[in-house]
Amino acid sequence: MTRAGPEYRWLLPSAVVAPELPGDRSDRIRPRRTVRDWIVDTCAFAGAAAIGMLAADTMGKASDYSEALQAIDLLVGALACCALWLRRSRPVGLAAVLVVVTTVAPVAVGALLVALFSLAVHRPLKPAVAVVGAAAVAGSVLQPVIRPDPNTGLVANVVTGTVMVLLVMGWGMLVRARRQLVMALRERAVRAEAEAALRAENAQRLAREAIAREMHDVLAHRLTLLSVHAGALEFRPDAPPAQVARAAGVIRDSAHEALQDLRQIIGVLRSPDEGAEDRPQPTLATLEALVAESREAGMKVTLDSRIGDPATVPAATGRNAYRIAQEALTNARKHAPGAEVTVAVDGCPGNGLTVEVRNPAPVGDVPEVPGSGQGLIGLTERATLAGGRLEHGRTPGGGFEVRAWLPWPS
Repeated sequence: MTRAGPEYRWLLPSAVVAPELPGDRSDRIRPRRTVRDWIVDTCAFAGAAAIGMLAADTMGKASDYSEALQAIDLLVGALACCALWLRRSRPVGLAAVLVVVTTVAPVAVGALLVALFSLAVHRPLKPAVAVVGAAAVAGSVLQPVIRPDPNTGLVANVVTGTVMVLLVMGWGMLVRARRQLVMALRERAVRAEAEAALRAENAQRLAREAIAREMHDVLAHRLTLLSVHAGALEFRPDAPPAQVARAAGVIRDSAHEALQDLRQIIGVLRSPDEGAEDRPQPTLATLEALVAESREAGMKVTLDSRIGDPATVPAATGRNAYRIAQEALTNARKHAPGAEVTVAVDGCPGNGLTVEVRNPAPVGDVPEVPGSGQGLIGLTERATLAGGRLEHGRTPGGGFEVRAWLPWPS
């Protein structure tokens, strides 16, 4: 995943993505407060109350403020501190109300600072938040004019109030940006783990399919030879000793070759340091040996190869052509015993390599031979992966034909 579409947002920096934090929208159902939330809210309430009491003590020393006004200030400050329990669910409204209240009641300044911090943390910087922040700055300018502090000058109060508002808002935005970064990194890590697991599962699936396809292509030919000769021995118990010995030799050789092929395939599952020796891979040059082996098994096979030098065919192309011919001969041996099979190979560099295996309809009854049909599916997939194509089907006379074209670079 390297694109920047909606499904790839997790790869972008958090400053660009700006993921929402829990509680960013008031219409979302908020989870119940955790122990940490209770501790933080309690500390915020206590801090706001301490700042309010300090402001009340300062304002109480002014000789021109009556006791009734001071009592009202204390009540307003207490209510402002209690309203802080709404700072998580209603940060915008709470901050807006406290901006107005603090302008005429300085004892609520502690609650206002906490509310502004919560606003910057729990809401993105949108017009509503910007308006509340600007109103807080304006209120810090008006408050010393409406309720001046007798101990400090007007300019000092304005500068102090403005700086405190800006510092609290900036701190809140910094905390929000850090939380967004942590959330984006956590989401990226989770998705990376999920993608790694999917990639590993896909690699295992492809490896299993490759091994299964190779086992089918290699072992089916050997096991079919075993089945044919074992069946001959079963149905011809009175065969001449020479024929029995010949069939037994073919069974022995086929079983030995099958074991060797099986070791080779299983060897890909082992680590290289275990010393599994790789046998030579078949190429187009070994196609004649395959045909000769089929003839020895009793098949009637005609090879029509128009390739002058099979060694010039690329190894991968020749191996695929060999496997296609091998599987087609195996199917003909199983489903059309006794029929004459023709294997035709033609092509040249630049035009590709063509492999055709066809047989007429079998004569007489054909014995039931189990088959899953996966061989032709595997051949089609093999040809497609090599950049070629494969076609198969019944011929007009009731026979069967497999035709494959494989690329042969010039």
